[in-house]
Amino acid sequence: MMTNTHRHERVERLSEDLRTALKGIVRRMRRDTERQEQGLSLMQAMLLHLIHEHPGIGVAELARMQQVRSPTMSGQVKALETAGLVTRAPLADDRRRSGLHVSQVGHAALRHLRDQRHDWLSQRIARLSPDQMEALAGAVDILNILADHED
Repeated sequence: MMTNTHRHERVERLSEDLRTALKGIVRRMRRDTERQEQGLSLMQAMLLHLIHEHPGIGVAELARMQQVRSPTMSGQVKALETAGLVTRAPLADDRRRSGLHVSQVGHAALRHLRDQRHDWLSQRIARLSPDQMEALAGAVDILNILADHED
């Protein structure tokens, strides 16, 4: 039986190991797919995803979410607009403000990015043994529990 002290130590160790593994996967995925991201910077690709997830979001809210200054975010959004990936539309409840929306070109770019990342993961998963794939399937279930858990 595990004591509270041992359980706490185990939780801390697992937490650090998981953080390290996830950072490594994301870093490698980004590095390997970054060259193919249609001329988008990593920040711009991430912003395109955020705007897709939060249609109508404003520049100030995006800046708060990403913890950057509004002028920095304005420049990033302007680049997305210039590339035709996002559009602005007046907000229904306040015509003086506008919200951001992913354009048709932006949706195509998101699909392309998702497909590239999916291919990247699929290629690596295909290299696993059947036992490793089974373990990964169980780990994914657990990761989804961690992601969905409300504090």
